[in-house]
Amino acid sequence: MKHANILVVGGSGFVGRHLVAALAARGVNVTVPTRRRDRAKHLILLPTVEVVEADLRDANALAGLAAGRDAVVNLAGILHGPGFQLAHVELAQAAVNACRRAGVKTLLHMSALGADPAAPSEYLRSKGVGEQAVLAADDLEVSVFRPSVIFGPEDRFLNLFARLSAWLPVLALGSPEARFQPVYVGDVVKAMLAALESNDAAGKRYDLCGPHECTLRELMEFVCAVTGRRRLIIGLPDSLAWLQAWTMELLPVKLLTRDNLLSMRVPSVCDCPFPFGIQPVALEAVAPGWLAPTSPRERYPQLRWRARR
Repeated sequence: MKHANILVVGGSGFVGRHLVAALAARGVNVTVPTRRRDRAKHLILLPTVEVVEADLRDANALAGLAAGRDAVVNLAGILHGPGFQLAHVELAQAAVNACRRAGVKTLLHMSALGADPAAPSEYLRSKGVGEQAVLAADDLEVSVFRPSVIFGPEDRFLNLFARLSAWLPVLALGSPEARFQPVYVGDVVKAMLAALESNDAAGKRYDLCGPHECTLRELMEFVCAVTGRRRLIIGLPDSLAWLQAWTMELLPVKLLTRDNLLSMRVPSVCDCPFPFGIQPVALEAVAPGWLAPTSPRERYPQLRWRARR
């Protein structure tokens, strides 16, 4: 590859593990910082990958890790607050500063579709501010990626729906008509690899969407069909959805927050072609590979869903 030594911030997360594995398969030396090394066990055994414990809130630590690298990739992000300012704004600016101090010219940054400093949710606002911070660094070669919701074998999206459908006979959805264009994690990784190889990616923002648009209700129906579970799906009015989200915020593990509801007011869709000539994979083409049961009888609801019968 054009870049032989890369620092991946957030490399132990969902997208990170796929990107790091793809880089390692190409013989790239990859460094992945993490606050707890045992949380990145899935990366430690990969050839050419070094996992190091570091506190990235320390600007000197991040600059030290960037020293000697050919590129920095910033995948840091969280779905639930508090902490949006640190994860999406301060770390983005810290990545820029680290690149400057270490003399690294190439920076790839993960944002989100709908990111905007004026967006209705804190998540999208902080993503928007972080995006502006990295693009303002015109002395660096910055590429920004703005995916819709990302799906894949270890995602916290379709797999969460599958777990909920296993536990609950009735599924109550807030914002059931929220619009998404789910994008496969493998395609996101392909786009980032292509940007690392390109001589024309600097200063650009890439919206990343799958081939099909769908609503939240349709996504839940798809998961139920693929898993062979017949569930009643109820769309909640705004007032009850707000109450549901507020209640879920009190749980030890947050499944949904009021800020998530505000984010879903912004359609996560795009009408641009996928960059670098990549043909994006459809949700229904690959998701059954990890969601679906195996017997023909159990697959029957999935076939009915595909036929819309």
